[in-house]
Amino acid sequence: MNDRERWNRILHFESVDHVPDQEFGYWKDTLHVWHRQGLPKAITTNGLADQYFGFARRENAGVSLGLRPAFQPRILGWQGDEKLIRDKTGTTCLVRKDGKSTIPQYLDYPVKDRASWERFKERLNPHTPDRYPDDWEERKARWKDRDYPLGISAGSLFGWIRNWMGFETVSVMLYDDRQLIEDIMDHLVYLVTTTISRAVKEVDFDFASMWEDMAFRSGSMISPRLFKELMVPRYKQITGFLKQHGIDVVYIDCDGNINQLVGHWLEGGVNCMFPLEIRGGSDPCPIREKYGKQVLLMGGVDKTQLIDGKAATRAEINRLEKLVADGGFIPHVDHRVPPDVTLENYRYYLKVKREAFGIPEPEPVEVDEDLAKRRSV
Repeated sequence: MNDRERWNRILHFESVDHVPDQEFGYWKDTLHVWHRQGLPKAITTNGLADQYFGFARRENAGVSLGLRPAFQPRILGWQGDEKLIRDKTGTTCLVRKDGKSTIPQYLDYPVKDRASWERFKERLNPHTPDRYPDDWEERKARWKDRDYPLGISAGSLFGWIRNWMGFETVSVMLYDDRQLIEDIMDHLVYLVTTTISRAVKEVDFDFASMWEDMAFRSGSMISPRLFKELMVPRYKQITGFLKQHGIDVVYIDCDGNINQLVGHWLEGGVNCMFPLEIRGGSDPCPIREKYGKQVLLMGGVDKTQLIDGKAATRAEINRLEKLVADGGFIPHVDHRVPPDVTLENYRYYLKVKREAFGIPEPEPVEVDEDLAKRRSV
């Protein structure tokens, strides 16, 4: 059974030889720390690390839904240990000079009202020529006989708007000018479905991926009522379009506590939850118990247990054995692995996971930088 067959069978509750051997990734700081602990210095990216550890291959088509053109990043000044920058989304923020992985301090956003949205929207034209890779035809030829799953991005509704407006502004705008938020969401549906229309007609995809990051540890950033009113109908437009073209697995990347939103995502046709942050409140076991085989799951291994050591790691894997046996679940660490996890503990985690779920130990491979750039999380 190859990686593509295994992926599709597990996410349709069909029998497999073993679950896909996949992981989320690592913070940049983690790889730097691991270099001092024995990781080869050449392993500097998530894609290279995935190959090095022998994980199953998965790719994204590389069709862009982002800003075209993006803003030109600029350094605007310096404040102590931080630099003031304008990033590629037009947002002004403070980041560490040393490049360590921390959440920036956001100071100003490009979308503030309807007038600024109309200017910003020009960068979200689905007909911009460079949304498809220059080697699109070559990629299509390569994908025809692939033995690994291939997906396409289906964008975001709330998460992107929050990034462009800031959480405070979008929260106020939901009440002061709800129509503007609806207009932006409508344009995002148009952007997604129009941009990927060519791709889904020309390529047989195995999944689509979406991103939101709209939950705190305590729950959703907006009320479930607003989510249902504003987002579910628009999700249905996107997922309905995908299903017309044979894509019936749509996963959502959302950190934090997603329990208030799972049912609404399922209603909207988004059927796979990822990465299921345990400390954020999103345990896959009760989610499966509540929604049964309606819901697909990826992630759910508490990264903090890897920090605690071997006994905690083994107990965490044991906790998920029944869920793996039931199907529709790909277990992996519930976010990027932090530098608190030693390389030794991470290797032990992979060993225990593979033994518990019948995953064969991978053969050593020579990493390929071009392939690393194409791998998807």
